[in-house]
Amino acid sequence: MQVTTNVDNTTTALYNLLQNNDAELRIAYFSEDEMPNLKEKYPEASIQHVKNFNHPYRALPRDNDMVMYKDIFTKHNKQELLLKTAYTTLANTADIIIMEKKGTLDIASMMELFETYEFRAANHMDIVEDYDIFMAKKMHMWGNGL
Repeated sequence: MQVTTNVDNTTTALYNLLQNNDAELRIAYFSEDEMPNLKEKYPEASIQHVKNFNHPYRALPRDNDMVMYKDIFTKHNKQELLLKTAYTTLANTADIIIMEKKGTLDIASMMELFETYEFRAANHMDIVEDYDIFMAKKMHMWGNGL
């Protein structure tokens, strides 16, 4: 699942990867404006439009193997709500990925935030130009993962 304010090459790469593996990309598109016609570009994707940066996206419990927040974490008014929603929708041993423009998130604070919301094995990666990538896991039998 990709939760984003900006559908771009990352979305296309995820879509193609999942299509090649008989899996579905779910997109939660946050924008107060009109949503572009994403169904035309991603016909097999499940797409929802969230118009309010105070609300969460919709996702079923333990229904996703990965949640990627791209260009949304710093813009959303309730970051804690995003982390709680991700924790709920992730299957055990699933990944959360946060991609934000370089320098917009404090690395130590993000590691602490992951720990607070029961995500483990947190890492910061500097592998994509212009972006900081943070990744952690929801672990089976750890914290809230019971």
